[in-house]
Amino acid sequence: MHLRVLPKEQVTRFVGALMADYRVVAPVAKGPQSPAPRSSGAVPVVAGQFGFEPLDDPLDLRLDYNITILPPKTALQPPRERVVRIQFEGEPIVEPIVDAVPTVLFGVHTCDLHAVPMLDRAFSADYPDAHYLERRKRTLIVSLECLKPCDEHSFCKDMGTVAAEAGYDLHLTDIGSAYTIDVGTEAGAALLDTYEGAKAAEDGETGLLQEALSAKWPRFRNRLTFDSAELPSLLAAGYNHPVWKELGARCLACGSCTNVCPTCYCFNVTDSIELSQTAAERTRNWDSCQLEEFALVASGENFREARSARQRHRMMRKGKYLWERFGTTGCVGCGRCIRACLVHINIVDTYNAIRCA
Repeated sequence: MHLRVLPKEQVTRFVGALMADYRVVAPVAKGPQSPAPRSSGAVPVVAGQFGFEPLDDPLDLRLDYNITILPPKTALQPPRERVVRIQFEGEPIVEPIVDAVPTVLFGVHTCDLHAVPMLDRAFSADYPDAHYLERRKRTLIVSLECLKPCDEHSFCKDMGTVAAEAGYDLHLTDIGSAYTIDVGTEAGAALLDTYEGAKAAEDGETGLLQEALSAKWPRFRNRLTFDSAELPSLLAAGYNHPVWKELGARCLACGSCTNVCPTCYCFNVTDSIELSQTAAERTRNWDSCQLEEFALVASGENFREARSARQRHRMMRKGKYLWERFGTTGCVGCGRCIRACLVHINIVDTYNAIRCA
């Protein structure tokens, strides 16, 4: 499909036009924002915190964000959602609740974009999940090319997620005074067709795009000391490595690492019955394999009682289990788990330690 160009001064108008027909979920500033410092090498770094939220005003959009606290999967798999309503009066009535509205996920970094196909496979396999799949069907993705690392914790280059060739409906790249728009799907093309601000790219703009893409690669560095394709076999050989006990001794079992992960999809289901006992509601909430009760079963046995076993399970799942099951990366290298950990457990350092053993 043809490459388009959207001047930066037209972006808020474009987003405002989308908001007339869609819920637009995009990065916005969270809390106080500091002046943006510069890291070594003069690569700009945006200071402050950001999150994906439904926009009320297109001016709230922040495409200059570094990384969001939670990944954009919150629009596809909410932290808490109502799934079933049950009426007990007379003949019981069970009503599924599918909360899905037409949505545009706007400004998704390429690492987070790579997480979506894995979630698609997870919620489609074995027992297809109607709630997730309905939201996914109604969601269009406008992604954003990463031209610099989010910060020192990013290892997307190692995981092959620093760029994307598919998975988006529209893909934006900053070329200075404008964004180039790569049209990935017919649905994405239809979005642009309803708005007159985007035009076909000219030779000079195509040249600026190539310059931007060429200039980005030296800014990203490898942090793993080996090729990530080795991870499944490496982790299999390192199952009894002493590093797991060391991590278990430090881990607080708080679940922060999994709560911020773009590819974690475990959930718990709870039922709440009204005091009148005439109705009940079933909800599901994000759960974490790092919590002690996660692997607790009815007999009182806990098959991952030790925190070391739970940390091992998390990293084995990211580097081995999900790759083997779904054929796509179980870790996208966003570094959120590293930032969120209160005791500085680092998945990159752990994988390197196993490799060097």
